[in-house]
Amino acid sequence: MNGSCFVMKCGGSTLAALPEVFFADLKKLQDEGTIPVIVHGGGPAISTTLEKLGIETEFVGGLRKTNEAVLDVVEMVLSGQINKEIVRKIQQSGAKALGLSGVDGHLIHAVPVANAAEVGLVGDVTDVNAAIVQGIVDMGYMPVIAPVGLGEGGQRYNINADTAAGAVASHLGVERMIVVTDVPGIMKTVDGEKRVLPQVTVNDINEMIGSGDIYGGMIPKVKAAVQCIQGKVQEVVIVNGSEPNVLSRVLAGEAIGTRILR
Repeated sequence: MNGSCFVMKCGGSTLAALPEVFFADLKKLQDEGTIPVIVHGGGPAISTTLEKLGIETEFVGGLRKTNEAVLDVVEMVLSGQINKEIVRKIQQSGAKALGLSGVDGHLIHAVPVANAAEVGLVGDVTDVNAAIVQGIVDMGYMPVIAPVGLGEGGQRYNINADTAAGAVASHLGVERMIVVTDVPGIMKTVDGEKRVLPQVTVNDINEMIGSGDIYGGMIPKVKAAVQCIQGKVQEVVIVNGSEPNVLSRVLAGEAIGTRILR
């Protein structure tokens, strides 16, 4: 995979709320020959649907406890509703997108996570069929990937979107991954005011988790970002998607958001 491609991770609810200008920026990048490979989540929408259906769910260490009933809903919401909503929004901007899940073409191979006894059918990625993604990119389409994986005997697994995006970036061999969120980056309180850290190392992050500077929902985001820094991936950038032309600006080297370096 060459440098004309980057991986973008975005939550489903974040992406749905992004302004038109964000999608115009995606189209501009595609027109210039830089194709984003998008991996999306959808936690809030999954929770809402489970609630409507009266299916109980809980989180263990940031991962949704998943049985077959929960997995049916996860796949329906991620691969159906959210994946297609994102594809529609991209296409409304005039860009070309093709949605698929990790199940299609055995795109994402998964095994149970280490604490599967606690969380159930949650998967870790062992392989990504990069040739499928490359084929879609070569046709001039943006791949939009829902993080459901397949394991032995056709067993489906719910995969954390951050984990899936990191694995896709690593297997594609891209140098940079952009995590689009609704926060401006990793924040630290300095002299009583919160500031965005322009760049941090993996060691800094571990120290900040220990000290409580990084907490709550930001912990899995940064941990997953750190997991992505493997293979050819040199840096992960966490940015706020509502910033105008944020992707183009990151790719042009502008200091925006937080860069996580090896």
